[in-house]
Amino acid sequence: MNNSLARGALILMAALPAGAPTRAQEDEIVANLAGGRAIIHVANDAIIFAAIDHPLESKSVPPRVAAIDSRHIGIFFGASEWQVTSQPRPIRLDREIPHFGSADPRYVPEGAAEQDLEQIGVAFLEKLRPLVSQLHHPIELKPDEPLFQIVLLGYAPKDYGPEVWLVEYQVEQSAAARGDYLQTHILRPRFTQVYPPEKRQPKTIVEIRVPSNLPDIPLLGLIQQNAPAIARIRSSDPHINKVVEQIQKGEAQKADPTAAGDFLRAALPILAGDAHFFLGVMTENGRFDWIVPPDEPREKIKTTEDKTRPPDAPTLQQKPKP
Repeated sequence: MNNSLARGALILMAALPAGAPTRAQEDEIVANLAGGRAIIHVANDAIIFAAIDHPLESKSVPPRVAAIDSRHIGIFFGASEWQVTSQPRPIRLDREIPHFGSADPRYVPEGAAEQDLEQIGVAFLEKLRPLVSQLHHPIELKPDEPLFQIVLLGYAPKDYGPEVWLVEYQVEQSAAARGDYLQTHILRPRFTQVYPPEKRQPKTIVEIRVPSNLPDIPLLGLIQQNAPAIARIRSSDPHINKVVEQIQKGEAQKADPTAAGDFLRAALPILAGDAHFFLGVMTENGRFDWIVPPDEPREKIKTTEDKTRPPDAPTLQQKPKP
């Protein structure tokens, strides 16, 4: 990844109109970036998901997770938090979750993503548009490098089953008609299906990295190498050993979700070292539970939607089980 993005915070000045006071603190916008690894195991009737923080610099934010709708959750990477210095609170995209209704069959043109996914992608596009438009200095990104990414996992409608998508948001810049600054535009999201794999391909653990060139060996690679740490975990419990065997055979979807969660709970400290991580599970009926909750306080942000939110609606604010 380009070093300018890997710094972890993009500090960019909004252009000032002629004669405006040059008070930088009122016109700066800072995009704090999240880096790390998302690890997802689609097991039998449940999805076990985890993320490991890989700070890009001291001001980086960790990967964050939020319920997107009743069927999906998202893990957020890249420019997931924005700070306007004249405002006391940062804008966090994991808290600014749009409300999604039923998909309109007229909404998506032929050849686009599925309707529910397209609605999610466009809703976050609209959240990002006014923020990105304030970036008027050059952003050094590679041609295919996104500014913001969502690892979207859950269950598709119409009994399609479990799915994992990578939703990426790229930007482009052009010279303004007047002045010496650039206009920045965010592009429509790009969808890449990560799970399920193509027919006859093995079903195994999914791992997504931001930036993509993180040097750590993927969990699947450690399993295939029979790394000593993984071998010790396997030998500690026959149920965990069976999970690892199923992963090796490309039959990870058959694994018992409790044993799969136990395996990731044991493996994550080895993968993360001193880095922070979280681990959770989502079942097919839309229930979420933490196995290892995020370190940061899970502050409840009340919205207008909360007033009409059913008490049994899905949430990631549940207390972890003892």
